[in-house]
Amino acid sequence: MSEVLVLNFTYEALNITSFQRAVKLLFSGKAEMVHGREAAIRSTSITLRMPSIIRMLYYIKRPMQKVALTKKNVLLRDDYTCQYCSVRGERLMTVDHVSPRSKGGPSTWENLVAACVRCNNRKNNRTPEDANMQLKRRPKQPRYIPWIRIKRNTLPGEWHKFLFLYNVSVEERVE
Repeated sequence: MSEVLVLNFTYEALNITSFQRAVKLLFSGKAEMVHGREAAIRSTSITLRMPSIIRMLYYIKRPMQKVALTKKNVLLRDDYTCQYCSVRGERLMTVDHVSPRSKGGPSTWENLVAACVRCNNRKNNRTPEDANMQLKRRPKQPRYIPWIRIKRNTLPGEWHKFLFLYNVSVEERVE
């Protein structure tokens, strides 16, 4: 894996960068290595463990980012679980408008939920009340946290303690 987790001076996750960019930050004195991999790169004058996590040596201020409203992010927010019948599965999920678009329902975080194909077809072009269906949880807009930007279940083990929000329950991920 050639990706490196970049932490801010305060040990908050900033982003994921390439191995080459991480090495440039280390050699320029802008970052320090927090965790290295077993493999090493060698030259005639130096041996360096391949970085897995680096920390910036100064604080980088950045504005709070919003989570983009996409199908994938709605499914991630709902943990690929149907919000009507609680069935799980990445391939079986669709995104459903709680209040149908034909009845003026907007495409917003508060009106979109993950639904299995069966429940989406059963609900059809009606509200959950009209279809006699109950939402398991009211949809909310998630706050920005790194878990939504990182590929699920592909994190190196050493990253987990710095991405602690990745391990919390779905209810705790949403404000």
